[in-house]
Amino acid sequence: MLIDPFNRTIEYLRLSVTDRCDLRCTYCLPEGFKDFEEPAHWLSFDEIVRVVGAFTRLGVKHVRLTGGEPLLRAGLPDLAERLKRLPNLRELSLSTNATQLVKHAPALVQAGVSRINVSLDSLQAERITQIAGRDVLPKILAGLQAGKRAGFSPIKINMVVMPGVNDDEIDAMVAFCIAQGFTLRLIETMPMGDSGRSARHLDLQPVKARLRQQFGLIEGFVTGSGPARYLQTPDGKFTLGFITPISQHFCETCNRVRLAVDGTLYLCLGQDEKLELRPLLRAGASDQDLQAAILQAIAIKPERHEFREQPAKLVRFMSMTGG
Repeated sequence: MLIDPFNRTIEYLRLSVTDRCDLRCTYCLPEGFKDFEEPAHWLSFDEIVRVVGAFTRLGVKHVRLTGGEPLLRAGLPDLAERLKRLPNLRELSLSTNATQLVKHAPALVQAGVSRINVSLDSLQAERITQIAGRDVLPKILAGLQAGKRAGFSPIKINMVVMPGVNDDEIDAMVAFCIAQGFTLRLIETMPMGDSGRSARHLDLQPVKARLRQQFGLIEGFVTGSGPARYLQTPDGKFTLGFITPISQHFCETCNRVRLAVDGTLYLCLGQDEKLELRPLLRAGASDQDLQAAILQAIAIKPERHEFREQPAKLVRFMSMTGG
């Protein structure tokens, strides 16, 4: 098992398969950004399977495919099928903006991807264009319906809440998710790169208190491997999560690490500790060498991020780390 210096068990790997994205969300990537990783530096599918195999032998049970936008990586269902065959992997999931989901949903389900998280920050077309830099709301909504038809369950909607941008849509998004049978997760912006720092932060604690009272939500409900704290309606028909890295961090229960598309293993979303796995892979490292390197990396995993204390610390964008 992977146990870090603070006695946390690492069971969850977020695997970025590309740093490219077809959108330019204001809190993630600035318009005109072109400093993407060279394709020659991307881990191949064979290399990815080797690395994930090493992680699963060390106790990782859940892998999430991320990006950028992971559905831009050609052949992703083939990679998913190979990963799902790894003996100790219990769950394979996907984070996506859903713009490509109509085309890929059936193949992903067949390959073994069981559930998806979809970024959707507004239900207004003009606001999506403002936030994401593209007029894609119809594509996202069509992708969500394709995901339902294909059988993903649950489908979680990730809404990054920004004051003066979309915070007046929270109730509308709740109503939409109740009607569609989706789980909703409200997220505070994170100060990653210039784009993340330029997005204003909204403390979600008052929002949580208001929605708890409004819907009679029950605390303590847990779903998934990630950092969200969940509430649920008494009838169990609607689940609402909060990801609050600024107002109430979740570092004491962190169970995850991130592997970027270039093979960089990031030990914390909000810190710089990392391990470069690509040079090891391309120098002929054995499976035992990979496992030893991963164990050494987990031994330097930081206790917590410092988004509140040092908001200017990280210069890399979210898409470089992996969502």
